[in-house]
Amino acid sequence: MGYTIAEKILLAHTDTKDIKPGEFIEAKIDLALGNDITAPFAIEEFRKSGVKRVFNNKKIVLVPDHFAPAKDLKSANQCRIMADFAKEQKIENYFEVGCMGIEHALLPEKGLVLPGDLVIGADSHTCTYGALGSFATGAGSTDLARAFIDGRCWFKVPQTIKFTYYGKLNKWVGGKDLILYTIGSIGVDGASEKVMEFRGPVIDRLSMDDRFAMSNMAIEAGGVTGIIEPDAVTFDYVKGVYSQQSAVHRKKKKLSTMDYGLWTKLKSDKDAIYEKVYEYDVSKLEPLVACPHLPSNVKPASKLGNIILDQVVIGSCTNGRISDLRIAAKIIKGKKIKQGLRLIVIPATQKIYLEAVKEGLAEIFVRAGGVFSTPTCGPCLGGHMGILAEGERCLATTNRNFVGRMGSPKSEVYLTSPAVAAASAIKGRIVHPGEVG
Repeated sequence: MGYTIAEKILLAHTDTKDIKPGEFIEAKIDLALGNDITAPFAIEEFRKSGVKRVFNNKKIVLVPDHFAPAKDLKSANQCRIMADFAKEQKIENYFEVGCMGIEHALLPEKGLVLPGDLVIGADSHTCTYGALGSFATGAGSTDLARAFIDGRCWFKVPQTIKFTYYGKLNKWVGGKDLILYTIGSIGVDGASEKVMEFRGPVIDRLSMDDRFAMSNMAIEAGGVTGIIEPDAVTFDYVKGVYSQQSAVHRKKKKLSTMDYGLWTKLKSDKDAIYEKVYEYDVSKLEPLVACPHLPSNVKPASKLGNIILDQVVIGSCTNGRISDLRIAAKIIKGKKIKQGLRLIVIPATQKIYLEAVKEGLAEIFVRAGGVFSTPTCGPCLGGHMGILAEGERCLATTNRNFVGRMGSPKSEVYLTSPAVAAASAIKGRIVHPGEVG
């Protein structure tokens, strides 16, 4: 009996010879991630254990990104706990403000996650890294503390659901639309505790940024992770990332021909068993919007022209990459956003921030009447940089629109792609990008 790619990765990180869905396994992890909300709790539990040193100071990543730059005294204290711990434990991958970024964009950009890796993060959107062909999943702060101690974690081997996409995508349709369409199809619990495996001709043609957007929102369907088999697109991305790193970094993580040879074997076996199989022809798919208050409440952008907006947010770990900013800037260039509307643009990392400045994208957004921010999760979780008042509506490229997600429980959040967000910022209401560009 064959294995899925997810099962192969889990098995490779255990001391057993066979695994089956439903079994509990103890596995060695390649990376453990915490942020300024979750890491302080893990650090507290780590200290309670009496252990003095972390298992490996190179395999722990700490990123202050949710309330950083610190918005108040409480968030400043949270960040300080991380900073002190990183210094004490000599954590190599601690990213302070100025070097940081939204964690799920930052780690791939830094080459910290590779195909075949097993990654846990005390943040539910850790599933983003599945786009690289890794098994990456969210975990609790207690699990993170245990990983700090011995580099291991318990897992229940999940079943896998296969999603295959056929056809040719229309203009303005990308990874965000595909994952919204999928969640709308199966519901927010349609992949509960399952691996979502994305494949097919459409996936093969997607850029890495679109793949990241898809994997990022697997959790919004209840998925443990959203995984894509590594291919030439993956390899080109990883090689590009490493070519931009310092010589010291490349030496520490040398990519050999053997690595690429192993990665080509990271595929589900033909006789692998899936819990379910879905097949979609997306040739007629148009830009979508998830309406309040669930990511599954999906409707075409062209049908929502009467939804008046107070705020538009372009950014987040879902759609804050340079390609996302380019798409939005292309639509907005030379235009003005609707008077009375707030446009907040947040690049996902400092590298992306600099690229946007150099390419003139930042200037486009500011001249249009928008705000260009330093990297932060900020408004996505109602933390800062765009909290909604009672009765306000926001269209965002973020990943969740639950009641009160961005502020008042009497506000509304709509989820969409950068193209729809940009066009809607100009019109002041939700529109199809074709109405503007």
